[in-house]
Amino acid sequence: MHVTRRGMLIGTLAGGGLALGYLLRPRTFPLPIPPGKDEVAFDAWIKLSRGGMLTVAVPQLEMGQGITTLIPQIVATELGADWRQVAVEPAPVSAHYVNLALSARWADLWMPALAAVADEPEAFINRRHAENIRFMATADGMSLAAYEAPARQAAAALRVLLCMAAAERWSVSWRECKAQGGFVTHGKHRASFGELAVEASGLEPPEAPPLRAKPAGESPARFPVGAKLDHPRLDLPSKVDGSHLFAADVRLPGMLFASIRHGPIGDSTLAQFDPKKAAGTPGFRRVVTTQNWIAAVGETWWAAEQALQAIVPTFSVSKRLESPGIDSALEKALRMGDATRLYQSGDPETYLKSDFSLASRYGVAPAVHAGVETASATARFQNGLLELWIGSQAPEAALRAVAQALDLSERDVVLYPMASGGSFDRRLENDHAIEAALIARETGQPVQLTWPRWQEHVAGWPRTPVSAVMAARTTQTGEVVGWKARLAMPAAAREFGHRLFGGLTEHAAMRAVAGDFDAMAMEGTVPPYAIEHMAIEHVPATTGLPSGRMRGNAHGYTAFFNECFMDELAHRAGREPLSYRMAMLGGDPRLAACLQRVSSLAVWNGGNDSSGQGLACHVIGEGRIAAIATARRDENGIRVDRISAVADIGRIVNVDIARQQIEGGLVFGIGLALGCAMEYVDGLPVHGRLALLNLPRLADCPEVQVEFIESNGDTADPGELGVAIAAPAIANALFSATGLRFRQLPLLSEEV
Repeated sequence: MHVTRRGMLIGTLAGGGLALGYLLRPRTFPLPIPPGKDEVAFDAWIKLSRGGMLTVAVPQLEMGQGITTLIPQIVATELGADWRQVAVEPAPVSAHYVNLALSARWADLWMPALAAVADEPEAFINRRHAENIRFMATADGMSLAAYEAPARQAAAALRVLLCMAAAERWSVSWRECKAQGGFVTHGKHRASFGELAVEASGLEPPEAPPLRAKPAGESPARFPVGAKLDHPRLDLPSKVDGSHLFAADVRLPGMLFASIRHGPIGDSTLAQFDPKKAAGTPGFRRVVTTQNWIAAVGETWWAAEQALQAIVPTFSVSKRLESPGIDSALEKALRMGDATRLYQSGDPETYLKSDFSLASRYGVAPAVHAGVETASATARFQNGLLELWIGSQAPEAALRAVAQALDLSERDVVLYPMASGGSFDRRLENDHAIEAALIARETGQPVQLTWPRWQEHVAGWPRTPVSAVMAARTTQTGEVVGWKARLAMPAAAREFGHRLFGGLTEHAAMRAVAGDFDAMAMEGTVPPYAIEHMAIEHVPATTGLPSGRMRGNAHGYTAFFNECFMDELAHRAGREPLSYRMAMLGGDPRLAACLQRVSSLAVWNGGNDSSGQGLACHVIGEGRIAAIATARRDENGIRVDRISAVADIGRIVNVDIARQQIEGGLVFGIGLALGCAMEYVDGLPVHGRLALLNLPRLADCPEVQVEFIESNGDTADPGELGVAIAAPAIANALFSATGLRFRQLPLLSEEV
């Protein structure tokens, strides 16, 4: 995407500010971040005040991953700004910020019949679709892939304009001027960005403003743990002092609060309730009902929640979900279902029909997201206008869904993006936004709806359950010549796609994908090893449990299956697990380097002598990771003492944030390995509190070591690598410690 002279528009906006907008997209797209007093807006990305404050628009949900630092860092580096004068503004829903990279990646979800013609970011159909629905979703670690280039180009254009303004002052060539540290200089001349802002707004850039030779990036060697940072997180001070605003922190004049009850999982309908039973609850105002849920509204959230507890609503339910039914459906599919072969190499028909050297059964239970912050949305409906405050990974979908639910034009819905405290992909769903909007319309007052923890488990669709058979054919020396994976599960990703893009209810979405295969739900199933004959199969299963996306997604279970089975093969052959893997990695030297480095970092001893060390490696896109866990089993269950990880994620924009993402992913992965599982009885989850999910507490967190391979490769997202690698490393460590092979997630669940 190039900025051209013909693609410029200069105008004056309200508030005393000036606006400079690049018409890189149709003229019907208004400038989304109008400037305030004494500000100049450059493109949809940057505002610059006369005092030198640089404000960068960020069109992605900040949910702890640091995107509100990474995009401003890219802009500041390309521009030459002073990091101390950089601020962030959440971008509103706008076609200026379409996430072309994610839209292309998800082409199979919104256009499955013709996905191949839209699976490249710049494909015409992909761009048209993304712009039509203003697709800005935050997911799958695609933020930098989508937004680094346009943010960098906008910054380069502004840098040139500032140099041109300074050059006119000093009667020199703008190409001889330098922009650094918030100033433009030429010899003894020096002017701040703020001084030049207004003058720059009246100039035209060249056809193709030149980019700096090097994009934003940091060397891991320069930033070991505890090192002084060049670009500390912009959101950190407000999160430390408590002033950072999340969705549940919104307060409006005259606002009421709501709590909610959803029906059990199955075909449920609200049957009986008596609001008179809550009449004596202080602060209780009224109830709002639909066919599937009931909400109480009060002067405080506690008043609303207490009212619901007094009312004790009941639901009429058919086909109530039961965990044994889920297990039976997966078992039946695995044994007798028709499989779709999604990948094959070599001659699987000859080498993988029978005579397997080893075949093992693996399984994964439904896993809940367990975010600290439950679903929360604030809505105000006045004079036909709906305002919505929400932390959403798919704000365009939330806006569209609310407009449809209230029979409004999308122009009559305004969404204010809020931060979210650890979404883990749960905030890709927008049902709570619809509920808040409906309650606000019924009450005639602003309402903040916050789900209780129990409701987060009832209606917060978990990661899909999976049952798998892993099989291999080996030579007498243990070399793997044939590999087969057969996974039984619903078409979970496509099911989610029908909700996000099609607006279907959870049960309608399940019906729409019944019997479908799903390549996205099988990602990571092909192992990173040079195995000649291979077959990967998906067997569709209908479980009755709606499923959603979760941090790590398919890699959270496919890495577990692959790396635990690889460990089984190594021990069956009497081979040391590291050298066994290395012998099959001739085609991936980057992953081999991660394995070698982590073996040194963790002082790997082969997992022998009941040492409790376990090894695993995995690939997600351009990212590679290898980890060694040290774990043991005692009277209290499983104790993970240490995890060492080495990752190659290409060029790293911010080393400290990348390290945080790997560390956080490892801890999240520990939670999935040891807990987070949900059982269902009579259509309801068994566990209603975080304390019952066996999540790692601070005292349970192991010593974590993370190092990076220096690389100039394409930037890869670190956020999901740690999630994927934790469970297999811990499971293999437990085998070393106990001699027992655990093949179910959460670990030890097969003993219950």
